[in-house]
Amino acid sequence: MYAVPPNRQFAVWLSDPSFAAAEIARGIGYGAVVLDIEHGSFDLADLERFIPFLKSLDLDVIAKVLGPERGPIQQALDFGANAVVIPHVENLAHARAVTAFAKFPPLGDRSFAGGRTSSYGGFTDEWVAEQDAKTRCYPMIEDAGALDDVEAILALDTVDGVFVGPSDLSLRRNRGAYSRKEGDFADLERVAKAAAAAGKAWVLPAWSLEEKEFALRNGADQLALIMQHGALMTGLSAPFEQARTLADSRSSHAHV
Repeated sequence: MYAVPPNRQFAVWLSDPSFAAAEIARGIGYGAVVLDIEHGSFDLADLERFIPFLKSLDLDVIAKVLGPERGPIQQALDFGANAVVIPHVENLAHARAVTAFAKFPPLGDRSFAGGRTSSYGGFTDEWVAEQDAKTRCYPMIEDAGALDDVEAILALDTVDGVFVGPSDLSLRRNRGAYSRKEGDFADLERVAKAAAAAGKAWVLPAWSLEEKEFALRNGADQLALIMQHGALMTGLSAPFEQARTLADSRSSHAHV
């Protein structure tokens, strides 16, 4: 099974094809990027240009595709993504069907495109084996049924690991809005233990310090550390609050 190198451990989460955000993240030291195609503003033309750019920066490209369907999975891989994250996987049977689209026959049911990944030419049996080995398929564990079947899902030959969706998992496990409660971490621990037992990867969006500590302590292979919009909000808020504090102080002194 593919082992994620340590220099790919930390990812930035992008919701649109910002070349500047990618360059800044790489300059800071991030080694991977999660593209939120499902909820973001990417179209096919964006992905066709943006994925090769990210790889030219030596970033590991993790594409969270539009849905659990053949087209979005194959398109992301054909454009050159290193890994696909498949959202809304319901259970073992569903995982078996949709993860097959990420691997070529006889292992799975991916269709050959003859584009970028094969240098716009033909292919060989060795190329097929290499593609299946080096591109990763991560079904999301964000549904109660997927969590119930996580051990069996991880046992599938078409699965290289799992990607946890804590917010949806909390909602679908009847805990309401995700708030990092004991039950949330119990679910994460089950996923971590299942991945360790299977010898496969697990990936967590770890926005808080508590989540980062948990992920590192429990052997997460990759952590998405911050969302693009969250980074913008943090960056914009700090100077605004600083200036507002100075302005309030100046106003109070003026009335003394």
